[in-house]
Amino acid sequence: MKTTRSAWALAGLLAGLAGLATSYFLAAALSIRESPVVAIAEGIVRLAPGAAVEQGIQTLGTNDKPILVAVILVVACALFAYVGLLARRSSWAPTLVYVVLAVLGGIAVLAPASSSTTDVVPVALGLVTWVVALSLLTEPLRAADRHAAASDEPAPSSPTGQTRRGFVLRAGLVAGAVGVLSLGGRFLGAGRRRVEETRRLLRLNGITEPDVPNAALVDIDGISPWMTPADDFYLIDTAFVKPAIDPKDWSIRIHGMVEQEIVLTYDQLMAREIDESWITICCVSNPVGGPLIGNAWWSGVRLASILAEAGVDPEADAVLQTSEDGWTCGTPIEALTDDRNAMLAVAMNGKPLPIEHGFPVRTIVPGLYGYVSATKWVVDMEVTKFSEFDAYWTTKGWGELGPIKMSSRVEVPGSGDRVDAGEVTFGGTAWAQHTGIAGIEVAVDGGEWLAGEVSSPGTDDTWVQWRAVVDVEPGDHTVRVRATDKTGLVQTGALADVLPDGATGWHTIDFTAS
Repeated sequence: MKTTRSAWALAGLLAGLAGLATSYFLAAALSIRESPVVAIAEGIVRLAPGAAVEQGIQTLGTNDKPILVAVILVVACALFAYVGLLARRSSWAPTLVYVVLAVLGGIAVLAPASSSTTDVVPVALGLVTWVVALSLLTEPLRAADRHAAASDEPAPSSPTGQTRRGFVLRAGLVAGAVGVLSLGGRFLGAGRRRVEETRRLLRLNGITEPDVPNAALVDIDGISPWMTPADDFYLIDTAFVKPAIDPKDWSIRIHGMVEQEIVLTYDQLMAREIDESWITICCVSNPVGGPLIGNAWWSGVRLASILAEAGVDPEADAVLQTSEDGWTCGTPIEALTDDRNAMLAVAMNGKPLPIEHGFPVRTIVPGLYGYVSATKWVVDMEVTKFSEFDAYWTTKGWGELGPIKMSSRVEVPGSGDRVDAGEVTFGGTAWAQHTGIAGIEVAVDGGEWLAGEVSSPGTDDTWVQWRAVVDVEPGDHTVRVRATDKTGLVQTGALADVLPDGATGWHTIDFTAS
């Protein structure tokens, strides 16, 4: 009996999965944040053109990362099956393919600034597993092919049945090992669970519970709550696996163009004066009327006081922030040292930051899009000049400074809703962080602009809720909204994409009155 192509392809597939499972298991056992597959996925995002990344966010939303990982695994499985077919014709070619894959995986794992040589151990042992597992699985197949070549009609005492059973047994053992290693990796990934437990039990002195001011609210059902719950807060970042950092292992280094370098541990940070503020933050990828914005009660230590203590060189104009996972952003030094409450935040809505939102410490800067300011899991701040570095998103075509653009959206009624004709109440949110909203206007069917009312939260660093009542005839209609900030600037109706520095335009929805 001569072996079939499917048997060789299966051998290659199982050997490939065994190597991936070994790498995954070892990464978890060594508490390495990234398995090789995840590292490659993050590498693809780092190297992808900005427009491609933005399209992925707009099309797939928060599913972009798992879908990319799934695509990588599908491609890998196809390649592994091909390696199995290749092994039928060549003994050395599969090893060459494995080495190339291991090199690519090693490069991806070592790419983040926070990586170390230990991080390539799972890749190296995954390579060994690939070679050993493929040899183990293909040995009975080679024996069967050699016997078939020697005799077209096997004798009753031929080893054909034995080799078939041998292959099935070895395939079963390898498949079982893949399952055990994969499950073991999940159990060994207890680092996050330990940090989550630490976070849950953490008691932060000086942190107060949020108290939503009545003046911040308008009486309309269906608009976004003024305080965004942590579970509903938007999540946009480049980390496929969120760093799980125990507070006792965290520190931040402030260095560069300063008179004296400062290194703070978590306990030293918490010993400083805690400041708290309502602050709205927004993603530059937020389209007109989009959901990538949220408002929370942030607690932390003001960066202005820390930077003053370090003594900033007057020639410096930027701070290069670095996350534990190697992500970087450049923040204008002025935004960190002026009267706005830029902070190293430790709590969100009165509780320690969720891991997904940067636990134990992240940066919050009012008035700037997150891609130039809101560094989760922040561990390093270098005072420098914009001319001296390239940050993650600015290399992909986004603007350097990133001030949030004034915007507003209609939330009530929803697009496509049916309402009663007559007096219709419209409502929504508007924002111009660190400048403040003075008023909003709505226009039905392209008619005249009619003034509405806005809430008064007592701060210019948050969004406001708004409402407007307009008499509407029966039929199909559109309504659009625009805001005016406290400097008198009226929100532009000119349509602009999110690239390179944020979307503009008037949010418009359709509705029917009957």
